[in-house]
Amino acid sequence: MPAKDRPASPPAHQHGQAPCTAVLLCNLGTPDAPTPEAVRRYLAEFLADPRVVEIPRAAWLPILYGAILPLRSRQSAHKYQAIWTPEGSPLKVWTERQAKRLQGWLGEHGHRVRVAYAMRYGTPAIGRELDALADAGASRILVLTAYPQYSGTTTASVIDAVADWTRTRRSIPELRFVNRYHDDRGYVQALAQRIQRHWRENGRPDHLVMSFHGVPERTLHLGDPYHCECRKTARLLAEWLELAPEQYTLSFQSRFGKAKWLEPYTQPTVEALARKGVQRLDVVCPGFVADCLETLEEIGMEVRDAFLANGGKEYRYIPCLNDETEWIAALGNITLQHLAGWETQAAPQAQELAAQKERAMKLGASA
Repeated sequence: MPAKDRPASPPAHQHGQAPCTAVLLCNLGTPDAPTPEAVRRYLAEFLADPRVVEIPRAAWLPILYGAILPLRSRQSAHKYQAIWTPEGSPLKVWTERQAKRLQGWLGEHGHRVRVAYAMRYGTPAIGRELDALADAGASRILVLTAYPQYSGTTTASVIDAVADWTRTRRSIPELRFVNRYHDDRGYVQALAQRIQRHWRENGRPDHLVMSFHGVPERTLHLGDPYHCECRKTARLLAEWLELAPEQYTLSFQSRFGKAKWLEPYTQPTVEALARKGVQRLDVVCPGFVADCLETLEEIGMEVRDAFLANGGKEYRYIPCLNDETEWIAALGNITLQHLAGWETQAAPQAQELAAQKERAMKLGASA
């Protein structure tokens, strides 16, 4: 286990500590700074994961450290600089806000649940956050991934990290995992409402592209359900938006290396749409629940430039769900489904307040 995932020293166990339930929201990760050095550390951890690059280590690691990291670190650092905020990495900022708002939503609905967040690569590391939760008395932990569609390259890698952590603990909490929610009604509805709000403010486009993160095509043939789950999300979202098949396109972005990845690729798709006469194009990334480098820089800048360079006139990237109220509610309901049967130390007063609030909302809606 990497040093950053290990506690500095074994914590002293406190007998008689009151047990509690916790949720750990896990996202992919981000460098700590938009510098070549920080990006290199992040990419080294990310691209060395055998779940991410399924090439024998003896062949892959010399290429990674000898050729890819020296070149890609500087290039990626330049891209991160273009989207970095005063608060830090957008992915980290949004994931932290989601965790805080999720804990608040659960509290408003009468559930006393501790919510933390972690990154699979970079900081805060999954092992460290699990240590903190367990040492605070969490005897039941729900690992909630920020990946609506299951993939061995993402979801399974989080499970690997949790499994590695369990080897460092004498007393292991009960663990549950949220592996997917690609067809969850609340998630799809939150996406639809996000897009509809954008259209009310900016007008409807000629065409909508739904861009998902790509993976090598061989993963599909090996049984990974990611491709099918992306297609189902796109179909359900199109139904919510009442789009005909010719009004939207599903595509896959962020291809890496020379191998064939899931098609169609996003940038060539957008370029072809511009050449066919599509003047106004919107692009949304349903597989990302928080804005990050792949959405803000790749889709918001690179793909935009490609569309305009090929004859398109208006291009808009529709931001991710981030901390939208509808999304936090959907995330809360997904969490509650997977917490079913676990004691959440619900406070009676909080439950009654939540019930009163819900009754008042219903009365307001019917008035």
